[in-house]
Amino acid sequence: MHTESFKQKRKFIVKLGKMLHKYGTPVYRLEAHLMEVANELDLRSSYIISPTSMTFILWTEGHEDEYTHAARVQPGDLDLGSLSRTDDVVKSVLANELTVEEASLRLDEIDTMANPYGKISTGLSFVMASSAFVMLMRANWIDVVASGAIGLVVYIFVLWSQRSKGVLNMLEPLVALVAAFIACGISAKISPSLNIHTVILSSIIVFIPGLALTIGLAELSARHLVSGTAKVMDALMLLFKLYFGAYLGIALGTAVFGEAELVHYQPLPKWTVWLAITVLCASLNIAFRMRTRHIVWAMICGYLAYAASSLGAAYFDYGIGAFIGAFVVGIYGNVFTRVALAPAVIVTMHGLLVLVPGSKTFISLNTYVTGRGFELGEIAGQQSVVILMSIVAGLVFANSALPPKKSL
Repeated sequence: MHTESFKQKRKFIVKLGKMLHKYGTPVYRLEAHLMEVANELDLRSSYIISPTSMTFILWTEGHEDEYTHAARVQPGDLDLGSLSRTDDVVKSVLANELTVEEASLRLDEIDTMANPYGKISTGLSFVMASSAFVMLMRANWIDVVASGAIGLVVYIFVLWSQRSKGVLNMLEPLVALVAAFIACGISAKISPSLNIHTVILSSIIVFIPGLALTIGLAELSARHLVSGTAKVMDALMLLFKLYFGAYLGIALGTAVFGEAELVHYQPLPKWTVWLAITVLCASLNIAFRMRTRHIVWAMICGYLAYAASSLGAAYFDYGIGAFIGAFVVGIYGNVFTRVALAPAVIVTMHGLLVLVPGSKTFISLNTYVTGRGFELGEIAGQQSVVILMSIVAGLVFANSALPPKKSL
């Protein structure tokens, strides 16, 4: 291999790795995919990847050329539309439809693309996600409206954080504090039937790191110990920040507005759960910047996840239900990969988020200091661990039952 050819290929692989990391690709899939691409380009490779650092080691078969690249990176956020477009570029390179130089330019174009949904649609997704989650918890219509309204306020703070580094550094506890304070005000002055804790949780659900916990544990199970441990600890710290913000907000709200006596309410009818799944998945399409051709696939995955987990929980318990739901999601994702020739993660994220492991964890923290007792908190904490591990096990079993056709 000529030195110039090696230089072009290793630049492409480094750029590809950084972009896939930026778009939220799990480490165990990212390393396997980069190694597969390098092999197709007649290179040998090794990688050390964590949420905040990446090391690439590339060499030719006879070690005539060698290259090591280390970089500090920021933790990635899910951008499934850009991930799909990046995968299309890789497929074109491996099919000899694009040269490495052309592919590198195409990656630059993808990286600079604006959000196809815009700020208004993204704000709407916050409202939809908050309202949908409280519907999933079978609250009442007042809770649904309140959660959506507070979710919009949360999005305003997200926009503010993009212009203020100070707000960005304290965004998570700040939005939880504001959400809790507003919820207390609504409960005291407008609607005593408002379930404060449910509304707070729902209005900040976009920050609850249930998916991050699941991916971190999946990476640990795949023996990517550094990355998995870092993601789990980062998710737990995020939960603590959210919890403290909510706790402080409730304390301030109670001091200012007084404590309203909770009025029992009639829960939403059962059919609203399916409406909630539809709204939640639609909001995820916007949040993850989904491409139009994948939206139906992703929506179906959300329905399957909820149906399978609910059926399993009805016949067994929540842990087995989560396992069955994750198993169905994993199988569906691998079928999607074979049919659509696209990364399974594009559709499986919807299914995993419907299984909602993060909310259980937040609720388990909440029960310790809101007067509901340590015993209830311990039970909820145990349920969180069981649900998380059941989801990971379901994905592992699914990949064994129907091996993925793509490494990504």
